[in-house]
Amino acid sequence: MSTLPSFAPDLRAVVVGAGGGIGGALTAALAGRGAVIGLRRADLDLTDPASIRASAAGVDGPLDLVIVATGMLQDAGGGPEKALRDLDAARLAHSFAVNAIGPALVAQALLPRLRTDRKTAFVVLSARVGSIADNRTGGWYGYRASKAALNQLLRTAAIEHARRAPLSVVAALHPGTVATRLSAPFQRGVPADRLFTPAVAADALLGVVDRLTPADSGGFFAWDGQPIPF
Repeated sequence: MSTLPSFAPDLRAVVVGAGGGIGGALTAALAGRGAVIGLRRADLDLTDPASIRASAAGVDGPLDLVIVATGMLQDAGGGPEKALRDLDAARLAHSFAVNAIGPALVAQALLPRLRTDRKTAFVVLSARVGSIADNRTGGWYGYRASKAALNQLLRTAAIEHARRAPLSVVAALHPGTVATRLSAPFQRGVPADRLFTPAVAADALLGVVDRLTPADSGGFFAWDGQPIPF
């Protein structure tokens, strides 16, 4: 596809999480489209506000596109919690730090760097399981709750940002199930046509970003552009 034709030709983009599967594919897809800065874990620690501020300060602006392609489903303590008895306060706090608070602080640092005279976008990778309305199976407490918190933080930021930059889009995106390290333990049983390579996911996500308009700001969308209820 022609990458992001709805954006100006002199695109300046930042991908946070460029060292991950989807983030790396997004960075590669944007490389031929304009100036793209890829921030990796070595550059920016989502659990450290000072690291986020320092990394943002090193980014030349103004910007047209920021994509936060980060997330944590499990850690050294184990996989997603399947029942209330599995909850652990420290693991819950870490999930919120990585999946919600960190991206919100990236928004705090980089949303003001977006241009105001043309279409721009700030998008984060969320997850369908973060939808409260769509939760019919339970389980995955920390991941669900932290992604739901991310969605609310982003929607609130979108309302505020629209007052400053009415041509901008702020949105949460669900990439589907992508063949990355994050999803590796949970790919069994996923139909082959619903297990995407990072390159396919990146192409689909950029297509969604290209089609979004300011009227969509604050929304939550799947890889195919379909809205997801909060």
